[in-house]
Amino acid sequence: MRKHWRQNVSVFAASRFAGGRISAIIWGVMTPASAPNDRGLAIFGEFFLDLVFYDLPRVPRLGEEVKTASFARFPGGGLATTAMVASRLGTPTQIITKVGRDILSTPEWRKLVQSGVSIQGCEIDPKLPTAMTVCAAFDGDRMMITCDKINQKLEKLLSRSSAQNQIRSAKHLHLACSMSPPDKWLPLIHKLRRTGLTLSADMGWNPELLESPRLPSLLSSFEFVFPNAAEAKAMTGEQSVEAAARKLARWVRIPVIKLGHAGSLAFREGKILRIKSITVRTVDATGSGDAFNGGFLYGYLAGWPLEECLRSGNVCGALATTRAGGSSAIPTLKRLRELMKKMH
Repeated sequence: MRKHWRQNVSVFAASRFAGGRISAIIWGVMTPASAPNDRGLAIFGEFFLDLVFYDLPRVPRLGEEVKTASFARFPGGGLATTAMVASRLGTPTQIITKVGRDILSTPEWRKLVQSGVSIQGCEIDPKLPTAMTVCAAFDGDRMMITCDKINQKLEKLLSRSSAQNQIRSAKHLHLACSMSPPDKWLPLIHKLRRTGLTLSADMGWNPELLESPRLPSLLSSFEFVFPNAAEAKAMTGEQSVEAAARKLARWVRIPVIKLGHAGSLAFREGKILRIKSITVRTVDATGSGDAFNGGFLYGYLAGWPLEECLRSGNVCGALATTRAGGSSAIPTLKRLRELMKKMH
């Protein structure tokens, strides 16, 4: 998940370009799998173009240059990675986000669309560039620099009737963004919850939101929340992930905490449920938590037990670290099942 620090302007829905050149760019790359039909999963949030440098010999200090032969570009952020994983596994998936015109003819946007993800709910900003992140991966971790002015005041997109109508066609809504300030998001989230949707969220690292006294009210509408260990502790003020999970369970139905190579845990019916992960050689951790979310939500919408949803998330998250970018090592459903069987 992108680490949020700050969260447009005149925008145009993609459908409003019907018949124009931009419409041809968007819909011309749609595959039959991404054509509109019953949508199981809607994902709302921030799209990024990720520029990933990996296999670094060391971390550079200010004023230094470090060279590497390993570089890749990907559709990034929690929205894209979660959507691509869920779609690849077989979940009908749509995204609602903002992008600039600059992204529409790129290989990264084409990769997202050709993965089967529906983009009918997306809006194109004619003035601002698509959000971009530079990731530097080293020793199993990464650092990031992001420019994302286009994602400011994203709650305005969620409030539009076009976005609300798209979301209502889904069974589950996942929010892959920082919902800050929470007071602007609360009425929108409560309204969507009243339609019968189940909701989940991955808010990333945003101290202003995670430590907000309004956070419990915001989380009360969610079926699941997917923080990592550091985020869960910041949300609750607790010193251990187990204590954090217990406290989160007062606010959200089932908190799920991602533990990296150690797997994940959930708190349900008064008990901690901990599931180990598989062992892999980590190349780049960018997007691995978002890949976990995609695997977990696939299992949830397929009707799997919570334990199997956690195993599915663990496998997808672990595999995501074996190549650069969170969406570069998505398993087939057959491969996912094979690896999950080995975890029992």
